[in-house]
Amino acid sequence: MLCGDVLERLSAFLDDELDPLGSREIQQHLDRCPSCADELDRMKGLGARLRAEAPYHAAPDSLRTRVSQAAWSDAGRGLDAGRRRGLGARSWLSAAAVLVAVVGGAWLFTSSQREGTMEREIVSSHIRSLMAGHLMDVASTDQHTVKPWFNGKLDFSPPVTDLSTSGYPLIGGRLDYVRGRPVAALVYQRAKHLIYVFTWPDEGALDLEAPPRTRMGYHVIHASHGGMAYWVVSDLNPKELHTFAQLLVMGGGR
Repeated sequence: MLCGDVLERLSAFLDDELDPLGSREIQQHLDRCPSCADELDRMKGLGARLRAEAPYHAAPDSLRTRVSQAAWSDAGRGLDAGRRRGLGARSWLSAAAVLVAVVGGAWLFTSSQREGTMEREIVSSHIRSLMAGHLMDVASTDQHTVKPWFNGKLDFSPPVTDLSTSGYPLIGGRLDYVRGRPVAALVYQRAKHLIYVFTWPDEGALDLEAPPRTRMGYHVIHASHGGMAYWVVSDLNPKELHTFAQLLVMGGGR
């Protein structure tokens, strides 16, 4: 592998976005190429400085909406008052646009950074369970057996949906630990592929379903619905995994 190819993929390697084979090839090159290894260290140092020194503030949607509405309203009044007033309004509109871009950009960067960190933690937890052979604490295809099993073990009642008629049967569940708190990990199956669903309360989160992403050779989907966060992990192909995530969220934990 040439240095140019490695440097092109170094950011993805640092974020654990490559498949296991690609990561191994990059690591083997880094082990024998001081120049590329130095570049990796530089990227790590830059990331550490940004996390430690850069002030990131999440901008709520309501703030961006108010700024945008105020800018357009002021622009309209400026046009009615004449050219001079219009020029001032346009200046304000430009400044507001910059503010929205900066605040929105910081919010997107921070949100993306949080998503990447969570993806790594979820997939790492998934891999640890596979290595330890700790796939389930309760093995059952009956949602009325799996759901009550969590009673007294968690401070919330996880939604457990029966998707067997759609070709994604429930086969069990277990306790896991994510971001400093115990969470529910539900296990489904599609043919010979296992699908893990990590779920916990996330009050105030907007309903969403992000497209599948690949992390360390596994496909990951993040969704939230009804005040619950869902992280779906599997080696199942992205199309079928996306279908599963939609069925899971629409099922509402029945």
